[in-house]
Amino acid sequence: MKLTIAVTDACIFIDLFDLDLIASFFNLELEVHTTVAVYFELYAEQQKVLKKYQSAERLIIHNLEEEDFVEIFSVNYPKSLSETDKSVLHVANKLNACVLSSDKVLRNCAKNRQIEYHGMIWIFDELVKSTILTNEMAAVKLKELVASNCIFRNNKQLVDVIAKRLKLWSE
Repeated sequence: MKLTIAVTDACIFIDLFDLDLIASFFNLELEVHTTVAVYFELYAEQQKVLKKYQSAERLIIHNLEEEDFVEIFSVNYPKSLSETDKSVLHVANKLNACVLSSDKVLRNCAKNRQIEYHGMIWIFDELVKSTILTNEMAAVKLKELVASNCIFRNNKQLVDVIAKRLKLWSE
């Protein structure tokens, strides 16, 4: 079975830490990558946990070189995209990987550049499909996510998708 290669941004790691799902996430059949810029957006205790996954070869943290920055600056990215987000897109493009993010600007830019992208709902789906989380636990954690992160309460499309998952996982 071919592993999905994913480049993860800070908001995904933050949500996973807040939900106490970081260990579950790293049990997925994913080859997980991120960038040093993303790593440094996290709290020290979060960095410490990710270092353990890096040491266990479950996480690859990319330290971009000068040539990478030259390539990044040569691309006409939207002004609203942070340098960190650009690093995520750059690595995803280089690796032919998907982007894992809940950030609308980053996801739209990935979409416009024909880079596959997913967010927390996809991660929940994968955790359930892989039986890492039970339906019941997924529903509990998804409700926690909605309660703790306004992105998942204020987007009509997401609210509808979440309602469908909660109904499915509650049956």
